[in-house]
Amino acid sequence: MIALIPVSLHVASCRETTRLLRSSPNSKSKHRNRKQTTEQKKKKKTESIGNKISNFITFLLFISEMNGERQEEKMERVVFMWGYLPGALPQRSPILSPLVVRLPLTVGSAWRDVCGGGCGFAMAISDSRKLITWGSTDDLGQSYVTSGKHGEIPEPFPLPTEASIVKAAAGWAHCVAVTEGGEVYTWGWKECVPSGRVFGDLSTGTGLDKDVFERQSSFLTEQVSPRSQVSRSSGGTSSGTDGRGSGEEGSKRRRISLAKQTAESSSSGDENLSAFPCLVTLNPGVRIATVAAGGRHTLALSDIGQVWGWGYGGEGQLGLGSRIRMVSSPHPIPCIESAYGKDRSAALSRGSVNSEGPGFRVPGNYVKGIACGGRHSAVITDAGALLTFGWGLYGQCGQGSTDDELSPNCVSSLLGIQIEGVAAGLWHTICISSDGDVYAFGGNQFGQLGTGGDQAETLPRLLDAPSLENVHSKSVSCGARHTAVIADDGKVFCWGWNKYGQLGLGDVIDRNIPSQVTIEGCVPRNVACGWWHTLLLAVPPT
Repeated sequence: MIALIPVSLHVASCRETTRLLRSSPNSKSKHRNRKQTTEQKKKKKTESIGNKISNFITFLLFISEMNGERQEEKMERVVFMWGYLPGALPQRSPILSPLVVRLPLTVGSAWRDVCGGGCGFAMAISDSRKLITWGSTDDLGQSYVTSGKHGEIPEPFPLPTEASIVKAAAGWAHCVAVTEGGEVYTWGWKECVPSGRVFGDLSTGTGLDKDVFERQSSFLTEQVSPRSQVSRSSGGTSSGTDGRGSGEEGSKRRRISLAKQTAESSSSGDENLSAFPCLVTLNPGVRIATVAAGGRHTLALSDIGQVWGWGYGGEGQLGLGSRIRMVSSPHPIPCIESAYGKDRSAALSRGSVNSEGPGFRVPGNYVKGIACGGRHSAVITDAGALLTFGWGLYGQCGQGSTDDELSPNCVSSLLGIQIEGVAAGLWHTICISSDGDVYAFGGNQFGQLGTGGDQAETLPRLLDAPSLENVHSKSVSCGARHTAVIADDGKVFCWGWNKYGQLGLGDVIDRNIPSQVTIEGCVPRNVACGWWHTLLLAVPPT
């Protein structure tokens, strides 16, 4: 804020200065030179009036700007929803077009932000900074429990204290929220909630730990096997690198299939697998600014740009350099330090770095953005470099291969392009540059990359769809298999899987290119995708 001196005070100050000068010892000598022509006096008078007018205009502009900011804060924000939220409507049907979410007066007077949500439930934050959930049904099992069993009516989630929530995120069936004071609460699947223990590999783990893992993994069948939803409404089939790694993936499918046979459970059983909200224990002095949630892992970004992670890390999505199955206490993830440290020769062969020593340090000094996919992660440094790690079967790490990345590695093909935003789905990653361009890579079975086809991309591909021509994208969010973007002119675009209307286009036809969503009477401010739905925050036009 710039402090301006009011005009009246400025004039008074000038008069006081003149009085002091006239009473000074040297005033007689100054009075001898007071003869001026009429034209000079008029000129000075005109300049004086001009200065006063200039100061006054500046003051008015300052007040106008302040009032504009306050008016923006007071504007009644509106939340729209569309997609798979079966408990949001009495008939439990998919919501194919944007529908306004009514906030009960008992909850608050307006919305503050949208946070997406998990599988079959939505999350947003009210102006009173309460975490609001809705849209779930009792036949969704674990997700119903995680959502607080909130259906058609949006209600505050019962956190242990009267905490003011500023950020929140949801995975498949776990949630994490950040308070105004930088503390973190999390709940949902017990394996996603820090307990202080670190689980080893399943092959060496105890029978109890393995049993818990397999029972909870049964709910992830859809995440693991893309073939469960491979048929597209447009008749296309998956191809390219999406089919690679069949041996390893087949083993994973068999393990999940076995778990599914032994783990079909009722809602009450799901409650036994669920943990109540708990306060995450971090190192003294650590304040979290934002969070991201994946299938079964969580990332948290501190106010000084340090990334913390916990949960399942079997494919490297926690960036700790190994395939440790379960990290049940928050661990710092060395993003800047290890961005090129995994394999120097491999990095050089991919053109990731120069042979010179200085090239081995990723651009930037701290992390400013984080995103979690199904089983992979992405972060952005303050210099705009993109780092990825985790499962790479469909190229979702953007490293030019289908290998898993066990440590944070810089996406070399984007070096020199300043990345401002990133989002991740089950098998795909989308990022936005400072120029407003959109880059996509990873799985593309349902057109979620927006490239016009269904071919997977192992390297970032610039989207050149006609619908994005002359469009400056500013924010992005990913659902399980769909993508949403907001442009700086307020236009909203969605593409990808649309079985439940999660694109908001009024039908259930998949789109493989960005398609504009019609939002009437409001200006979009933020978009957040749940796994199978989309939420939009908007304000009335000015």
